Amino acid sequence: MNLRTAAYAVFAISLSGTVVTAGDASANDALSALAHTRKTLEQARTIIDSEKNHNQKLSQLHILLRSFLDTDTMGRIALDKHWRTFNAAQQKEFLELFRELFQRTYVQKLLLFDRPDFDYVGEEAASDHTRVDTLIVTPKDEFAVTYKFRQIEGGWTAFDIQIEELSLTTNFRRQLDRLLTASSIENVLGRMRRKYGKAIADDAIRDDAIRDDAITEDD
Repeated sequence: MNLRTAAYAVFAISLSGTVVTAGDASANDALSALAHTRKTLEQARTIIDSEKNHNQKLSQLHILLRSFLDTDTMGRIALDKHWRTFNAAQQKEFLELFRELFQRTYVQKLLLFDRPDFDYVGEEAASDHTRVDTLIVTPKDEFAVTYKFRQIEGGWTAFDIQIEELSLTTNFRRQLDRLLTASSIENVLGRMRRKYGKAIADDAIRDDAIRDDAITEDD
């Protein structure tokens, strides 16, 4: 099964609206979102094409994507009605674990899939978000990836990613609903801890090292 077929089988959501093509380059917010996407994905391409090992690439891609992806919003959407059943400490832990889950899914299934090329198709401004359409092109396949952005102070952040018009966030919402309907919050968090807790701890160590380097440079 190729990635296009797998995407159809796993994700579900639809899009509609009027598209502004990349050729209509005007200095507006939608173009800024497109430029932001291009800049981030080209930086990702540089990391992917580097001589670093797999784990080093994953680490650098995770750092790059922290500000690109609004995984807190994605996590709250994914929990849906279950969000209010989590206490504050559980909500905080869930969002940390979900960030690692979402980033790992995005990086390993899209960015590290068969050394892709990226094409930037265009963007669409809606009332509450901006949509940016891209293509991922590999030697064996080509498929559409759409980013839905919300404007924040100083830039843009993506609160959903859609593959062939099918939503990653929606897919996680369905999975989490099934798990939380059949099991307890603590059991679900425990499963996520076992899979993603070490990566979060490693991120914290790496962040401390980066801060230490910055302090040393200031001295």
